[in-house]
Amino acid sequence: MFHIGLENGTEGRSQAWVLGHPGCFAYGIDGEAALEAVPGAIQDYRKWIEAHTSKSWLDEADLEHLEYRLDETWECYSIDPDYELTQDGYEVNAWFRHDWKPLGMQDIQRGQTLLEWGQEELLKTLNDLDTHTLERTYPKERWSISGILKHMGGAEWWYLDRLGLAVPRQDVPDEPFQRYEKVRTHLVSILPGLIASTKVVGVGGEFWSPRKLLRRAVWHEYDHIAHIKKLL
Repeated sequence: MFHIGLENGTEGRSQAWVLGHPGCFAYGIDGEAALEAVPGAIQDYRKWIEAHTSKSWLDEADLEHLEYRLDETWECYSIDPDYELTQDGYEVNAWFRHDWKPLGMQDIQRGQTLLEWGQEELLKTLNDLDTHTLERTYPKERWSISGILKHMGGAEWWYLDRLGLAVPRQDVPDEPFQRYEKVRTHLVSILPGLIASTKVVGVGGEFWSPRKLLRRAVWHEYDHIAHIKKLL
């Protein structure tokens, strides 16, 4: 049985998170559509794992008779600097009950593995691109590919900063590849120290925990890898 956390209204769409499986998620124009996309997302996740290792941690029985259950639903909202509701403020993203759970050793090991695979895929995609391709702009896109990479490093730094775990901001390189590498190296290095941590922080109107950090970090990388590949 797979357990789902549904987040509605995030960047104008819905996202179904397969809880306990970082990097497994589905989008939809609304909650119903996101949930309908879950089986396909789980099968894609299965293929991703099996492409990298013969020792998949997914339960074959769960995959053969794929069942999933909606456990929680979060409705996103926006706040202003005084934490009042507003239409155009900071979007407060999902905090699921599942995010309270401390990470175990297995969670950390799998998380590090998923981050390693994501990093390999990302750099394999980018390393052969010339400067023109990296810096090219696209209609209706906020960033170039180089800009996306810089954003990825900045986002991981921000996730870490929510828990007071980031390197000093002034030590973060501006160059996209250097930024990504430095922040990622730091993220992977601190993860083992979060085993069994019950730390939960409220900052900027939003709750954060080590489990939410890992959930968001793996998702964000995998999401932008797909984004970059669509642009190429």
